[in-house]
Amino acid sequence: MTQQTSLRPAIIAIFGATGDLTKRKLIPALYNLFLDNHLPPQFRVVAVGRQSDHEVFVAQMLDSIAKYSRRGAADPVKWKEFISRLQYIVGDFQDQALYKKLKKIVDEDEREYKCECSRIYYLSVPPSIFSRISDGLGSVGLSQARDRDRIVIEKPFGRDLESSEELNQHLLASFEERQIYRIDHYLGKETVQNMFAFRFANALWEPIWNRRYVDSVQITVAEDVGVESRGGYYETSGALRDMVQNHLLQLMTIVAMEPLVSFEANEVRNKKVDVLKAVRPLQNQEPHTYAVRGQYGPGTYGGELVTGYRQEQGVDPVSSTETFVALKLYVDNWRWQDVPFYLRTGKRLPRKVSEIVIDFRPVPHQMFPRGSTDSFDCNRMIINIQPDEGISLRFQAKEPGAGMRLRTVTMGFDYTEAFHSQSREAYETLLQEVIEGDPALFMRDDQERIAWQIVQPLLDYWQTTPASNFPNYLAGTWGPEISDVLLARDGRSWHNTQATIKK
Repeated sequence: MTQQTSLRPAIIAIFGATGDLTKRKLIPALYNLFLDNHLPPQFRVVAVGRQSDHEVFVAQMLDSIAKYSRRGAADPVKWKEFISRLQYIVGDFQDQALYKKLKKIVDEDEREYKCECSRIYYLSVPPSIFSRISDGLGSVGLSQARDRDRIVIEKPFGRDLESSEELNQHLLASFEERQIYRIDHYLGKETVQNMFAFRFANALWEPIWNRRYVDSVQITVAEDVGVESRGGYYETSGALRDMVQNHLLQLMTIVAMEPLVSFEANEVRNKKVDVLKAVRPLQNQEPHTYAVRGQYGPGTYGGELVTGYRQEQGVDPVSSTETFVALKLYVDNWRWQDVPFYLRTGKRLPRKVSEIVIDFRPVPHQMFPRGSTDSFDCNRMIINIQPDEGISLRFQAKEPGAGMRLRTVTMGFDYTEAFHSQSREAYETLLQEVIEGDPALFMRDDQERIAWQIVQPLLDYWQTTPASNFPNYLAGTWGPEISDVLLARDGRSWHNTQATIKK
């Protein structure tokens, strides 16, 4: 593959360079983009931190490549070439001198490259620092090139509707909306992007992708770990803020969106916003009819005893923070009216899995005799986002032999087997899109705002009405029993099987 010589030179500044995100995701992603020739021929990575020095930082990143890169340990020759483009600088985000130092580096590089560069500022820092860095960049003129300066914001983008709007207004004081890239790493996953191809490049599915044929939709993002070292952060967040407001609602928009006129960025984002606008307001419903919250207690995972949430480091011993959320939402439009979308996420569940399950309506008339099958299962499509990327379809087939005996079978597509290659990390895709200036996979301000508006009534209710029964599920189980009741009231059940793709 040839290098992208059409791209202008790029300067990528990472604020918070000594944090976990940089070590686990950002530097490995940039290094892999470099190996795949997806970076411009001329680029620089400026790592900004408040501790360490250049040599120590480079050694730490080399170790991180070996631990976290999908390719494993770095090639010595390629690594030497990569780090020749990497510069570590120490500075306090509150100190104006840091931004002047960065401006000097940018000016020197542009003189060396003899052209204007794309300048990307990645904020791998706590949300409380976003505004300060944005102001600092603006004060030295590093936000004024509207088609070249881009700022990347990690979640959480605020902690409620009010704080997100305040943050947005602060960012807009230095950057225009088109320069702000609000990142959701789920949108960079290959299987999520494949949803566009699956739905809109095939004539088979779109005619049945509606209320006439679809019975319900389940979206699950399950984690088998607890909060680990993030107890202090999680106490101020919880599953509703941490996962539902962004990841799960984003997945829902891709499932439910209308066909696109083009793959232009604003067309994609407009269609997503239309879905969010159509979500039935939660404040018009009783919370127990559409929402379940849970918190894990001590249990077992992998045959070993694990602690409960309240025993985790940094967690209040009587915490009411939810580690599990299940929601039932409706999209009130012609395509999806009265089709329930069940969203579920939780920590310390039996398996790490992210999947979208489409259950289709049963056939209108069952012509086969009663003894032909033990149960007439509905047709079910499972779109596996992680860890096994692929799609499986469940349908009925005749068993071999005399007579009409039916059995449920599965037809599967596995991403790795089909393309004989390893899927690249989501951050590789998203960083490449930022460098190329394509915002299609990033959230726009109105999309972020409406997502907060959807969950805000539930946030307010849970804030004023703490849970009285926490913890209410054992670590290593699929959440509180009441989450099963949420679907059972509708005559449905969660998809909890251990394997979703037929290999």
